[in-house]
Amino acid sequence: MSKTGTGVRAEDFVRPVKSGVYVKLRVSPGAKSTAIKGMYGEGAIKLSVAAPPVEGKANAEVERYLARLFGLSRSEVTVVKGASSRDKLVFVSGLGPDEIQTRLSTLL
Repeated sequence: MSKTGTGVRAEDFVRPVKSGVYVKLRVSPGAKSTAIKGMYGEGAIKLSVAAPPVEGKANAEVERYLARLFGLSRSEVTVVKGASSRDKLVFVSGLGPDEIQTRLSTLL
């Protein structure tokens, strides 16, 4: 994968595929509010979620928050890996990797 500009780190947590983009997250459920808290190492974004890790509530909040952040419908954001883990892989359709990196980098 080629490295473009200064976004070397960004490529670590955003991975484009044909039908969309994968975003790596490190999620901390049970927080006071849902917000991006910065980078988790170099390969993931740290996200605090104001929902308990019970019955998929934290995953639903992750999807809802990212959909709102990216201006997408909820069905375009899906937790595809790590449903019962803090480390999650989220699939986003409807936006390209550059747009996702731009919106996330303003919060990091």
